[in-house]
Amino acid sequence: MKILLIGSGGREHALAWAISASPLCDRLFIAPGNPGTAQCGENVVLDIADHAAVASFCKLQGVSFVVVGPEGPLVAGLADDLAAAGLKVFGPSKAAAQLEGSKAFTKELCAEFGIPTAGFGRFADAASAKAYVAAKGAPIVIKADGLAAGKGVVMAETLEEANEAIDMMFGGGLGAAGAEVVIEEWMIGEEASFFALCDGTNALPLASAQDHKRVGDGDTGPNTGGMGAYSPAPVMTPAMEARVMKEIIAPTLAGMAQRGTPFKGVLFAGLMITAQGPKLIEYNVRFGDPECEVLMPRLRSDIVPALLAACDGVLDQITLRWSDEAALTVVLAARGYPAQPETGSVIRNIDKAAALDDVLVFHAGTKQEATGALLAAGGRVLNVVALGKTVSEAQARAYRGVDAIDWPDGFCRRDIGWQAVKREREG
Repeated sequence: MKILLIGSGGREHALAWAISASPLCDRLFIAPGNPGTAQCGENVVLDIADHAAVASFCKLQGVSFVVVGPEGPLVAGLADDLAAAGLKVFGPSKAAAQLEGSKAFTKELCAEFGIPTAGFGRFADAASAKAYVAAKGAPIVIKADGLAAGKGVVMAETLEEANEAIDMMFGGGLGAAGAEVVIEEWMIGEEASFFALCDGTNALPLASAQDHKRVGDGDTGPNTGGMGAYSPAPVMTPAMEARVMKEIIAPTLAGMAQRGTPFKGVLFAGLMITAQGPKLIEYNVRFGDPECEVLMPRLRSDIVPALLAACDGVLDQITLRWSDEAALTVVLAARGYPAQPETGSVIRNIDKAAALDDVLVFHAGTKQEATGALLAAGGRVLNVVALGKTVSEAQARAYRGVDAIDWPDGFCRRDIGWQAVKREREG
């Protein structure tokens, strides 16, 4: 079959790498793609915000299956419009994508269906939000309700930081995303990312991962879209995964179906593993980035039948095999990220990194000049991924890959996987 993959980041390069390996995939298009995805299929110039143009391209090229990578097009209803044009689409409807598009929507769903999460309040003006913060105290978490490209969460350790975040959001610092604000209690525990394919009724657990959101070593500095990740997350034991499926994923699917907005696609549950058990931090309605970059190399099964089963409502007929090895990715970012990344610098020797044993390099924010030069074209630019028998081994291999790349204007965290490495050393 001919498949169209929507997106241009590291997640999409990882998905393109996995999809292109499927015997079911005769031809893969990626819109708009990046220099890395061009190695897996054909990049196409297509305005993905123009849903009619996407549908027309699919009809013209004989595309029968569309996989939507990023959240923006899903929240904008791309899956609905393509389905109305007779195409099979992996990704939730606009109504179901509210699980990511509106934090308030998800918090209300949790309250209605008894899904464990942080205590919260939702506010449409700064004065009431500040009054709530004053009553609750700090530390406290301030979140923009809408999509903010990973920058809509402020972990406020003081009342002053919380009030500054509230003023920033209601002052238009995040655009329409900050028109409403959700304020949550500060949960104590260990974070983990958990993924499940869903077909509206059934859920098939995938693998777990742990992301590193803060920009600096030791989990310092501002939040980012993610500076690295590893899989599996040791805190997600089989018993904990079973609890997450029973207490969080299953009631979410049931609740969405009951509301008349069944969820089909991939549910990405950001979790806090607390002393009381797993609690939902938030949902994403697509594969994580950079988590996808460690999930795909560990997946030993063909991904395409699983994605199709999610569309067709037959996930209960699918089983997936996963490698016992750990995978770890280090994000190479442009100087100035996450505030003002400096773009346009030249990157060399990616091929040397990719030639190392058990190392992959996924492109996230790059562009290829006509001369062949590869340039940084975003904040998060490359994902250097490695496999290993342990997280420690995968970490060492990934940083060997990082050090093989010649990019003086890039930077990375040097401690990705530190919690798992510490566990391994302590035995």
